Amino acid sequence: MRNSKKYFIALLTLLFFADVAKAQDLLDLVDTDKPKKEVVKNAFKSIRVINGHSMEFLSPGTMDFRILHRFGQLNIPNTFAGFDQASMRIGLDFGITRYLQFGFGRSTFKKEFDGYIKLAPIRQSTGTHSFPATIAFVGGMTLNTLPYADPTINNYFTSRLAYYGQVIIGRKFSEGITLQVTPTIVHNNIVPFATQSNDIYAVGFGGRLKLNKRTAFTWDYFYLLNGLEKDANNNPINFNPLSVGVDIETGGHVFQLHVSNSAGMNERAFITETTGDWKKFDVRFGFNLSRIFQISHKK
Repeated sequence: MRNSKKYFIALLTLLFFADVAKAQDLLDLVDTDKPKKEVVKNAFKSIRVINGHSMEFLSPGTMDFRILHRFGQLNIPNTFAGFDQASMRIGLDFGITRYLQFGFGRSTFKKEFDGYIKLAPIRQSTGTHSFPATIAFVGGMTLNTLPYADPTINNYFTSRLAYYGQVIIGRKFSEGITLQVTPTIVHNNIVPFATQSNDIYAVGFGGRLKLNKRTAFTWDYFYLLNGLEKDANNNPINFNPLSVGVDIETGGHVFQLHVSNSAGMNERAFITETTGDWKKFDVRFGFNLSRIFQISHKK
């Protein structure tokens, strides 16, 4: 009788665990049916809208070789619509993970070197634990290598440095429309006049409107909350930078053809030193050329 009870208890135990296993199998099937989390890609075709950083990131293990070229002002006589003049920036950008990249470059404008790191703790995604927007942080630094304006005084290396920080909040609303906003601060270690602020605050806006499979209309604009200067006659010295253009994708290349009122092509330069006035057509034609290389295995 005792043995019968033991066998009966053992049988109940086996049936219990068999039911638990079946229940777990059913749960696994339910989990499988849930859509997996997918990061939204191709909000922009480039890691730059035009001047400013975009919410887009390079794939891990890739390098972006970029040439940014801007001609002279279109409205200056005897310069062949500005084609006789030019400024440019050459840069390299590297994708480390889906959420991290860095880059550096060299500009002819003020002979500046620049570098940055971009990190996105949150990226727009679909599926399980999705999020409706990308939130990214950018930190960068520039180095002016021009000769000191006054070599007769004590000059410091730190006077050549400037820094900037940004928060990019962007969303790809559909296959055709992407918008982002970029609160920004630029800090110059030294400014020409004591009346000028070392810290410039701005808010950037950017967008992309897809026209067809390979082309899109893009624009970016930075509104300066302070730092717009005027001369002794109360005439504006600098302006809010506005750029509009068209992205053309051709295989591994992305061409960005655009018109802008800024000559500089890093954050310090185009945010604080844009001297072209759109109202007077003080604008420049330019292009950005991007070529992606796979330099390591995808992570």
